[in-house]
Amino acid sequence: MEGGGGGGGGTTLSEIYQNSKKLLLRTRDGLERLERLEFSSSNPVDSPELSLAVKKDISQIQSLCVEMDHLWRSIAAKSQRDLWRRKVEQVAEEADSLKESLDKYFLRHQKRMTEAKEKAELLGRANGDSAHVLRIFDEEAQAMQSARNSSMMLEEAYSKGVAILTKYADQRDRLKGAHRKALDVLNTVGLSNSVLKLIERRNRVDKWIKYTGMVVSVVILYTFWRWAH
Repeated sequence: MEGGGGGGGGTTLSEIYQNSKKLLLRTRDGLERLERLEFSSSNPVDSPELSLAVKKDISQIQSLCVEMDHLWRSIAAKSQRDLWRRKVEQVAEEADSLKESLDKYFLRHQKRMTEAKEKAELLGRANGDSAHVLRIFDEEAQAMQSARNSSMMLEEAYSKGVAILTKYADQRDRLKGAHRKALDVLNTVGLSNSVLKLIERRNRVDKWIKYTGMVVSVVILYTFWRWAH
């Protein structure tokens, strides 16, 4: 079994994993381009469009990690389940590392903007002609602060999504164990097959309710992510 389970309209775990690896490559390349622009000269060049694209890619990778975290738990074979758990954890760690690098870039950019604003204020006291320059710096500083706030909100939503899916997975394991024990007891006391079928049918209904809750959670996270951007 190479990574079973369906998600995202029938997308397999393997396909989601490959998409996340492609996004990781693109994100690393974007960060390297940002750093080259930043350190290529004595006057750093900022690219808000590129930094925003990198931030969106990181958020998408984290969303894929939430989906993969649910899918690897449903793999029956323990060896395959452990293998995919390590793969998903590695992707999540790389995404966290890229996010940390991007956050440091935003902090350096904010520091440069603050220093430039202070310099403009000093020059403005001398010639009284820096109001327009200060306004430009204020607007860009506010835009970068808004981007950082959006990143924090997405990170919080991602953490809540992981917690919700983990809770569902734990409940599913407990229900499976209880179901097996109940079947053992019922077989022991010799209840009829019709009763056993009724219990199994109820269990399938509970599974659909659980999966519906997971889908609703993912839709809410995606809607929030789209609203934040």
